[in-house]
Amino acid sequence: MKHILKIMALLVAISAFWIGLLRTSIISDSYAWLLPVYLVLSLGCYGLLMVGVGLMLFPTCPQEAVLLQQDIAEGSILIFRVENAVH
Repeated sequence: MKHILKIMALLVAISAFWIGLLRTSIISDSYAWLLPVYLVLSLGCYGLLMVGVGLMLFPTCPQEAVLLQQDIAEGSILIFRVENAVH
């Protein structure tokens, strides 16, 4: 619940800042209307950057790889049994 309140507070602060820029004419209206688009694009680029960094720094765990291969094999067997039971 606290996390939702933090996100809502951040959205309210960003909205207030944006409305303030629209009202005070510090920047032209054509640029101020594009600020939400720039914000969404910036957040998307940040998200892609974090995914890329996470993939580059992904640790290799041989034990986990073996367990994952076992899970995949078990899943394949289960799917094969279900498909044969249906037909």
